[in-house]
Amino acid sequence: MGEHKIILSADSTCDLGEELKARYDVHYYPFHIILEEQDYQDNVDITTQEIFDAYYARKVLPRTAAINMGEYVDYFKPWVDAGYDVIHLNLGGAISSAHKNCVLAANELGGHVYPIDSCSLSTGIALQVIEAGEMIRKGMSAPEIVQELQALIPKCHASFILDTLDFMRAGGRCSTVVAVGANLLGLKPCIEVDNADGSMHVGKKYRGTLKKVLPQYVKDKLAQYPNIKKDHIFITYSSIDPEFVELVRSTIQETLEFREVHTTNASCTISSHCGPNTLGILFETL
Repeated sequence: MGEHKIILSADSTCDLGEELKARYDVHYYPFHIILEEQDYQDNVDITTQEIFDAYYARKVLPRTAAINMGEYVDYFKPWVDAGYDVIHLNLGGAISSAHKNCVLAANELGGHVYPIDSCSLSTGIALQVIEAGEMIRKGMSAPEIVQELQALIPKCHASFILDTLDFMRAGGRCSTVVAVGANLLGLKPCIEVDNADGSMHVGKKYRGTLKKVLPQYVKDKLAQYPNIKKDHIFITYSSIDPEFVELVRSTIQETLEFREVHTTNASCTISSHCGPNTLGILFETL
């Protein structure tokens, strides 16, 4: 097991799901969700549905806030004091200050905490958490795991189909003109995460209903890469009719055979930026 026992940890935005969280003994630290001036902890004392209900009933949107340096110090310190190494995966540095704050906390604690900028979000991070969990099981040391993970980050692919641009617009991430135009034309943009830094950009714009768009999106994404790693694929969504999840699952299974197909809910942080009926598939390449 090496000299140090290892704790595996991640920001709450990794959307791993309860089964995998337990399988790899992953610890979470929640982001802040500020809704109507109340400060909540992501997925601890607020749900995605409550956020969407507040928007539709009262047109209020949450703000999200990263974990600060002091919170990270308090979170990691008991483990460091007990002689553990901590590997912690952060939401992409291009979209959040969490990683920068985590690095400051690690420096403050003088080693034994290894913050990793996932350059991703949601289950794009979860893919890396699983890889780290497998390496811990093999008995690799924390520095070895960090080195391996850095090489895997560019191989994790995250994208989502948005059903509405209202939440992106309300959060200042796209203009009203673009949002209204897309809604009128029935466009469903694919939001792609740049795995070099975690920034987001608009990829292909699909036209039509989710029933038509989602299978096409799945086929396009799985055809985009010749060397997909077939261990794990995630279907991650904010809130969506279960029939669409099954439609996506069956499209994946008809297209490629994965060892495990996971379905997970997006955290409040992710959902509050993308809105309801958002769904993505997230996977690795070799």
